[in-house]
Amino acid sequence: MAAHLEVRALRKSYDSRQVVDGLDLTLEPGVCFGLLGPNGAGKTTTLRLCLGLTDPDAGEIRMLGFPVPAKAREARTRVGVVPQVDNLDPDFTVRENLLVYGRYFGIAPRALEARIPSLLEFGGLTPREHARIQTLSGGMKRRLTLARALVNDPQLIFLDEPTTGLDPQARHLIWERLRQLTSDGRTILLTTHFMDEAERLCHRVAIVDNGRKIAEGSPRDLISEHIEPQVVEVYGDGAQVWAERVGRAASERCERTGETVFCYAHDADAIVHALDGDGTLRYLHRPANLEDVFLKLTGRELRD
Repeated sequence: MAAHLEVRALRKSYDSRQVVDGLDLTLEPGVCFGLLGPNGAGKTTTLRLCLGLTDPDAGEIRMLGFPVPAKAREARTRVGVVPQVDNLDPDFTVRENLLVYGRYFGIAPRALEARIPSLLEFGGLTPREHARIQTLSGGMKRRLTLARALVNDPQLIFLDEPTTGLDPQARHLIWERLRQLTSDGRTILLTTHFMDEAERLCHRVAIVDNGRKIAEGSPRDLISEHIEPQVVEVYGDGAQVWAERVGRAASERCERTGETVFCYAHDADAIVHALDGDGTLRYLHRPANLEDVFLKLTGRELRD
């Protein structure tokens, strides 16, 4: 089966700044693919290029078999989009937002009416179908935006930071819905700053920085390739002194961020033993995760 999205040597610059720099991506059908990177790494620009909303300077894009941007309009009829910021119409109810959006795709009125109940159920919004947008919580608005993205029964769905600003309960419900979509054979391109979200949902991820892809693979493979398997986070005012005195010798790598020292090792028993003997510091011993990979490859400095 052909890939749902293929990107080759994609480039885009603004004012001589290369925002997307030779990017290659392939999304196979039925996968959730995460596009991860710091602020300004080129993620949103990449999504706009793939959707045909911005013209590339160079490179090739094929989305659902259509060349983009030449046939972007035809491709977008089979694509769903969840933007970073909800753009629901406040003048309409929940149900009316779905109906009006469906008309943009030229869906027959009878077919559209028949589709609305399943979309409301998918979003957990059936009891609120006649509610005005202003009365919805942030989680409800996000679920409605996701349900709206499915109104045209898309094969490929673009999700730009879909759970930003949501409480844990709402995030977990969105995750459940997204897993349901890939189980049904849909393909998802997801951007997120939540590494636990990417690790839970994504079959593959690409990490980009300064417009370039610097790593790609399954979350498990990236963790195995780039990070020692065990991490000890040491907290407190004396963490840096402890790291210089004991931690660096007991671990393979130490990094500091604020009051926290991160110690990486294949075997953390010596680190934990030393901390238990100290008794003045708090610590967390855990397996390495995708966030460790992300920070190692892109750095810990703040991005604006």
